[in-house]
Amino acid sequence: MLFAKKSAAEKRAAFRAALASGNLQRFPGVFSPLVAMLIEEQGFDGVYISGAVLANELGLPDIGLTTMTEIASRGRQIARVTELPAIIDIDTGFGEPMNVARTVQELEEMGLSGCHIEDQVNPKRCGHLDHKIIVERQEMVRKLRAAADARRDANFVVIARTDAREPEGLPAAIDRAKAYVDAGADMIFPEALAEESEFAAMRKAVKVPLLANMTEFGRTPLMDAKRIEALGFNLVIYPVTALRLAMKAIEDGYAALKRDGTQAGIVNRMQTRKRLYELLRYEEYGAFDKDVFNFKV
Repeated sequence: MLFAKKSAAEKRAAFRAALASGNLQRFPGVFSPLVAMLIEEQGFDGVYISGAVLANELGLPDIGLTTMTEIASRGRQIARVTELPAIIDIDTGFGEPMNVARTVQELEEMGLSGCHIEDQVNPKRCGHLDHKIIVERQEMVRKLRAAADARRDANFVVIARTDAREPEGLPAAIDRAKAYVDAGADMIFPEALAEESEFAAMRKAVKVPLLANMTEFGRTPLMDAKRIEALGFNLVIYPVTALRLAMKAIEDGYAALKRDGTQAGIVNRMQTRKRLYELLRYEEYGAFDKDVFNFKV
């Protein structure tokens, strides 16, 4: 109710411990605080805030058009409502190393548990598209050092995403991952791996926790959680799943409304008012004022 009971520091400490537990952490993607509340209710381990999804929600493509303020503000809104740790995508870091440092400190203030930064040139693009351009290794190293040095809570997790697999090949991606760990990254996010053997090779070469991206319609085969855990990865994200599910349902529902002139035929596909109020914990707000929740649904 209102805010999570756990402090941001407690959530960050719990996230660190979970990454060291040997158990795969599952973080579905969110695009709103309400979705984060549902993810917690269903028993997942954390929430993931995708930069692509936040851009898409604003009607923008995923090419680095969002600002640090927009991302951090939305991150706070999502992180505050759940007891789960929340990690967020900061694209290429919103500028030079100084901008990266400021971003990390802003995210700490906003209650996030970690962030990932990628090694693409800006304007960036979705990690599963062709013809990505990546920065020189040393430029990314400087950004990661800035991120690691800027945090005040040592449990804030700095995640380095490398997009080198598509333009430079797996060996180059592994070499970059190692350099990023040396620069201070706590976790590596190898984007757009093409097959299971590449997951295994990355795990063999890199000694810090690894993040697997199970996005739909991408280059990476969709694997179940047991297989991802068996390959030695520590965290899996499902970044766009919620948005895709929601937009398909909305698209189909509004098509029916336009065709039929009424929503009567699709009410059975909707979340009920009663279920929404349960998720919102509406009744608990009556503790402040008996007139807030004095009705039956």
